[in-house]
Amino acid sequence: MRNTIAESIVSTATDLNNSGIINEVTMKNIQSLCLPEVKEYTPEKIVSIRKNLKLSQAALASVFNISPSTIQKWEQGNKRPTGASRKLLDIIERKGIQALI
Repeated sequence: MRNTIAESIVSTATDLNNSGIINEVTMKNIQSLCLPEVKEYTPEKIVSIRKNLKLSQAALASVFNISPSTIQKWEQGNKRPTGASRKLLDIIERKGIQALI
């Protein structure tokens, strides 16, 4: 979904919520449906994120609760982060490591 469409939907839902037409549960459901898509991470990007955070592979693995060898495989391109790991990379890239600890 394009950002402009998602922003329009959330804005309209917010107005409806403020008017009492839709409740908080419906509002939260609408917001969750309009979450941005989590992008793919290249090995180079993963290395860049880790180095910007000044973390070793072992330290980043500890934050993600995965093995250091998994981080190493991501950075070598032998494996790609998926699911929750991709989301966590997205969060720390946008908001920093403090968002997770």
